[in-house]
Amino acid sequence: MRRVRGAAAALLTLALSAGAIAPAMAQSPGEATPPKMQPIGKPGAQPAAPRNAAAPQPLPATAARHEPDIAYGAYQRGYYVTAFAEATQRVEQLNDVKAMTLLGELYSNGFGIKRDDNKAAEWYSIAAERGDREAMFALAMLHFSGRIKPASREEGAKLLATAAKLGQATAAYDLGLIYIEGQLFPQDFARAAALFRSAAQVGSPEAQYALATLYKEGRGVPKDVVEAARLLAAASSADNTDAQLEYAIALFNGTGVAKNEHLAAILLAKAARKGNPVAQNRLANVLAVGRGAQANPVQAIKWHIIAKAGGVSDIPLDAFVQQQPPDIRAAGEKAAKPWVDALKEALQSRS
Repeated sequence: MRRVRGAAAALLTLALSAGAIAPAMAQSPGEATPPKMQPIGKPGAQPAAPRNAAAPQPLPATAARHEPDIAYGAYQRGYYVTAFAEATQRVEQLNDVKAMTLLGELYSNGFGIKRDDNKAAEWYSIAAERGDREAMFALAMLHFSGRIKPASREEGAKLLATAAKLGQATAAYDLGLIYIEGQLFPQDFARAAALFRSAAQVGSPEAQYALATLYKEGRGVPKDVVEAARLLAAASSADNTDAQLEYAIALFNGTGVAKNEHLAAILLAKAARKGNPVAQNRLANVLAVGRGAQANPVQAIKWHIIAKAGGVSDIPLDAFVQQQPPDIRAAGEKAAKPWVDALKEALQSRS
């Protein structure tokens, strides 16, 4: 699904200090990525399910209970023209609310039909009026992204609040970000924590990570590093990159969880391979000193160079690199080159 970044895309700026990993080396402060406004989920997705593998909800009372949802099945497989035709038929014959939301999604993305934000908003509005929480969330995202006229952040927030009350996890998470922003509503970390918790309890890794940052800092909730570590572990298991980094640091230092340098190194490697520059820096330190993983100066140099290209400098690691034999430095530089070249290309394509 597309990523619709609303006004709250970079709201959460809590200071997550990714503490020193290797006591033998001074570390730069952590630069954990703040949680972001979430994209529109697939129509009918259960909040507890992974967003990319969500199953359709049961059909509403207006439709046959045991009739398969051909429209949504076609949508999931990428047969958008078929999905549009089937959804239209379900609306005409069964007054199917989920099919209304699906039509909104097809128009919003331009899947199987020309993109039309006004028609998308129209179908989302009809479904939202009939109580569909996914349509409420999708319509809120159109307001926040300014894709409809008149766009209203206030109306978007109302839709998020209603969808959150109906159990839409991503709406609760995004509404929490708005309370942290403190512009549309007075800043309220306690309210944000409650919203994050409701989404975290049904499996949202973004909400688990966000709530962990509040527990780590003691903002809106009592400071509790054990609870923070528990939430980071859950989000990390769901493959949230920022959580993997922060949980790795907690494991390495034994903060709120039993110390486990080996598992910390594994998680750092996962986050590093996914392009997190802070994780790349921490992994370089681990490989330089051989704690949690076998010392490997070539790989340490590789990840240090990649992290520097991503904006994370480390003077002690610079010194470590200079102390290595020329052949080791050359091997590390060669291993880093494809990553650095790819990063440069990505940055150039964005400019």
